[in-house]
Amino acid sequence: MKSYCRTKIEVLKKLILVLLIAFSVLAGCNNKSHTEDKVAPQNTKTDDLKRIVEKKKLNVVVDYSSTSYFVYKGQPMGFQYELLKALAKDLEVELDIHVSNNLRETFNGVNTSEFDLIAKNLTVTKSRNKVVDFTEPLALTHQVLVQRSANDDEDYHVASSLDLAGKTIYVHQNSAYVQRLKNLSEEIGESITIVEDSVHGVEQLIALVASGEIDYTVCDENVASVNQRYYPWIDISVPVSFDQKISWAVRNNSSKWKEYINNWLKEYKKTSEYHYIYNKYFSSSRVANLVRSEYNSITGGKISEYDELVREISASFGWDWRLVASVIMQESRFNKYAESWVGAMGLMQLMPKTAERFNVTDIVNPRENIRAGLEYLTWLDEVFAPIIEDEHERLKFVLASYNVGIGHVMDARKLAMKYGKKPSVWDDNVEVFILKKTLPEYYNDPVVRWGYCRGKEPYNYVIKVLDRYDHYLNVLPDENNVSLVSLPVLKESLK
Repeated sequence: MKSYCRTKIEVLKKLILVLLIAFSVLAGCNNKSHTEDKVAPQNTKTDDLKRIVEKKKLNVVVDYSSTSYFVYKGQPMGFQYELLKALAKDLEVELDIHVSNNLRETFNGVNTSEFDLIAKNLTVTKSRNKVVDFTEPLALTHQVLVQRSANDDEDYHVASSLDLAGKTIYVHQNSAYVQRLKNLSEEIGESITIVEDSVHGVEQLIALVASGEIDYTVCDENVASVNQRYYPWIDISVPVSFDQKISWAVRNNSSKWKEYINNWLKEYKKTSEYHYIYNKYFSSSRVANLVRSEYNSITGGKISEYDELVREISASFGWDWRLVASVIMQESRFNKYAESWVGAMGLMQLMPKTAERFNVTDIVNPRENIRAGLEYLTWLDEVFAPIIEDEHERLKFVLASYNVGIGHVMDARKLAMKYGKKPSVWDDNVEVFILKKTLPEYYNDPVVRWGYCRGKEPYNYVIKVLDRYDHYLNVLPDENNVSLVSLPVLKESLK
């Protein structure tokens, strides 16, 4: 009996010990799980800089405006754009610009990593600090009322913010101006009717004020000053806020990425290059002519005097006119009398043999030159279609062939195949061997037929044409000539 009891007690002790160990293990597992739950998201969020460098691309969202980003005479320009180019150069990555004038979409995009950076004239506010992390300030500014001058429209002119009681003010939807006007309404103890416009951007609202279609809007003083040079009859003298910081933004807790940008901004703002860029867009007297030009994508919406002709001929061949325009910009900068050192002539730089092949009688005639250029591009596309199914990939081969000749591109494909690369993929494959065709060991290779090639030219040509085409997609109307007023909507449809 004693033996039985002793045995039972021992069994119970062992059972208790097993249970204690089990609870300990479970507790340890739970603690480990909680630790990973806390650490993993933080590691993910602070790894933005590494991700950007590894993918070699910086995705940035900007405003479409005459100070931030636009196209002038076929070239992308803008204060934010030029700063971003310098940042991407420092990072040694490709810059990919996205346009959105919708702030809610912008903040959502950066917090889901669709965008790596918001490069806009963002005023730093307490509520926004909960949504994103702001960088080192780019500048200080304050918000001003935009109205027509007393001389131009005395009936609606106000002398101070106190006079805004009972007025209707149009501002961009979800902007900082909305909250500022709500606060101002409380401060003056009177109602202000705030219309949140989801269609027009800040500068389009200024244009509506200038034309008399609306009476008032609100924007940052530095943007208002630029637009006053274009519309000298508008009044921007009434402040509606104190000075505020203007900054870029990254997603919350992206500490390493934010630190990198802050360090870069602090150093870059000390350079003469930065001061030149700032003065170019905010202080120079030439900015008014730039904004006023018909070749500004915002005010005139044109790339060149040949836009309609390019649209017409491109449509007849089924090509996007903006891509063709980018090719022409690269070839001749829209100079119909351009002639290269090898004898290529006209807008699309046709060689005499190519012009003869496509029945061109007057090589500098814009219509004939563009038509023959498109016939040649179409022929190249038809040659590559059976061997490169993906049309986006095929386009790179077509562009390279247009620049340097199809023979050299075919040689590069053969070299790629010989050295174990993909002959139907351009990036990091065939482009590698178009570059190597400057070296004797490659242009003398038995698989090569066309010999030496200045490979850097087609390599850069593909990059520049497609990069510029992306900018044209961002800001220019499509083949149906959609109004520039619809650009925020149009950009969505192009994604």
